[in-house]
Order: sequence, then structure tokens, then C-alpha cells
Amino acid sequence: MRCSLSNQEQILRLLNGLNNQISPKFERCTGISASRYELLHQLYETEEINQSTLQKAVNIDSGAITRHLKLLEANGMVTRRRNPSDNRVIFVRLTEEGRKQIVGYKKEKISFVNQMLHDFNPEELESLSDMLNRMQNNIIEY
Repeated sequence: MRCSLSNQEQILRLLNGLNNQISPKFERCTGISASRYELLHQLYETEEINQSTLQKAVNIDSGAITRHLKLLEANGMVTRRRNPSDNRVIFVRLTEEGRKQIVGYKKEKISFVNQMLHDFNPEELESLSDMLNRMQNNIIEY
């Protein structure tokens, strides 16, 4: 016997499937994970930021941000320094190499998004954006 899905269940299944497809394809296209891209993008927008503030801005746990930043630091893309007046506080900033790299990643991201949204007209894009924002707000309020 075949089980049928409600429209709501079908939407959730499709969203989960999209999420599972987007992450690896984004990484293949851009050469960097979406999480690391978001970290670099946040750093690109500021001169220097407290690591815990950065963690909250990208909404990942403290262990994950530390792992990402250690790798980015090893690759010469970010520097970290402790606050001399409070050793518990760590400041993070992009290096010049990191700034150059994020510019290239941004171009690749634009290409990826354009391909993903190919054949959508402006009205459809506006409607999709509105619906996804409403869904996100509903989840936040849940």
C-alpha cells in the first residue's frame, strides 16, 4: 500500500532535498563550504570582530567556529588575537589574502545562485523570497 504525502509534507521533503543538494554543489562550485563562506563574508564586512559575536552572526556552535577559524588561519585567510585586557576574548580579522579570496568566492556564489534560479522571472523570485522569509519567521516563532 502506498502512503500519500500531504502538500505540507511534500514541501518539507522538497526543502530537505534542496538543502541536501545545495550544500555539496555550492562547495564544488565555489571551492568552500557555505559555513566558511558565511564566516568570511561576515569578516569581509568588518575590520575586526569578537569571535563570539561572529559565532552568533553566523549561527553556529562554538566548537564549529573554532574549527573553521583554525583551518582558515592555517590557510592564511584570517588572523586571531587575544584581547590583552581579557585573555578570554578573541578578535578575528581577514588577512589581505582572505580579502582577495572572498572576492573570488563571491563571484562563484553569484554564478551558482544564477544557475540555481535560472528561468525564474522577477515576480516568481519576489514571491519565492517572500514565502521563504515567512517560513523562516514562522520557524523562529515556533
